Amino acid sequence: MNKRVKVLIVDDSAVIRQLLSMLLSEDPEIEVVGTAGDPLIARERIKELNPDVVTLDVEMPNMDGVTFLRKIMALRPMPVVMISTLTQAGAETTLEALEIGAVDFIAKPTHDVANGLAAIAHELHTKVKAAARARVGRSAPLAKAKVARPQWSGSDERIIAIGASTGGVEALKTVLMSMPAVCPPILITQHMPPRFTTAFAERLNRECPMTVSEAAHNDAAEPNHAYIAPGAFHLELVRVGGYYRCSLSEAPAVSGHRPSVDVLFRSVARVAGRSGVGAILTGMGKDGAEGLLEMRNAGAVTLGQDEASSLIYGMPRAAFERGAVMRQYALTNMADAIMDACDGDGKTHAHGAAPSRLVKAR
Repeated sequence: MNKRVKVLIVDDSAVIRQLLSMLLSEDPEIEVVGTAGDPLIARERIKELNPDVVTLDVEMPNMDGVTFLRKIMALRPMPVVMISTLTQAGAETTLEALEIGAVDFIAKPTHDVANGLAAIAHELHTKVKAAARARVGRSAPLAKAKVARPQWSGSDERIIAIGASTGGVEALKTVLMSMPAVCPPILITQHMPPRFTTAFAERLNRECPMTVSEAAHNDAAEPNHAYIAPGAFHLELVRVGGYYRCSLSEAPAVSGHRPSVDVLFRSVARVAGRSGVGAILTGMGKDGAEGLLEMRNAGAVTLGQDEASSLIYGMPRAAFERGAVMRQYALTNMADAIMDACDGDGKTHAHGAAPSRLVKAR
């Protein structure tokens, strides 16, 4: 970066403000320009200091973090990283914040906070710097009712694999809500810690046409059902007795993550081959690029979210530049592109919407 990322820390705990200030200041590309103990003070500090990124505690006096976030996004949209607790209640509130427009979140430990935060200092630095580059200030695409398409009647062998990270909460919701209830099995890896994936699956299940659940080991991968990789577990596709199943493992992190998108995509390449459809959505880093390339080389249809509609064009860019992505689509066209691939011979048209870029199949 040419200039340091200016950060304002908003937290009601003086200890947390001090710890976050110290940890963020360790990165030479970050400058902590101020702190605030509650949203009322924070509002004035934002006007005065014009930060690039705000870190915002979920629970605070006078006005909770989510209410304050709504005001920020309505009056002065800017990158916000939520600071949450590793609890079920914290997960629910954080997911709401991500839907409102927060770029990302850090899950702070509930015990031994000083050492716990120090252990995730690199994650904190990375997420704050990525947030500064995020595309905020425009409304997230709304998942709205679409013209009915013919019900999927394709091959029983079809399987859909989707990977996402930063920005993926809203991106996945947009894609799944735009897909029909009748669809092939969908396996999803979204970078997220334990408890958060449980709350995320429950939230999607309440709103999406198909059934959505957190994957369990040895679950049958059934049509009309989406399976979310649990936090801290890799999700893989396996075939047992001729039928698709989900497999979970606590094997070491891959591409810096567990769950890893690469692990999911590689398993689909290995098990499903030409019957697979892979899509890589918004996210930071390059997890999924190599696995998606393996899917493409195995004959699967491979799609990527385009730059203009990605909150963070990191993972889709890495996959595209690696030659793993056959076609890129805007997020609002991704569901149609996926279903066209499932219905046909791999030639996706997304109901007349042209892909943003084409790459010749190798």
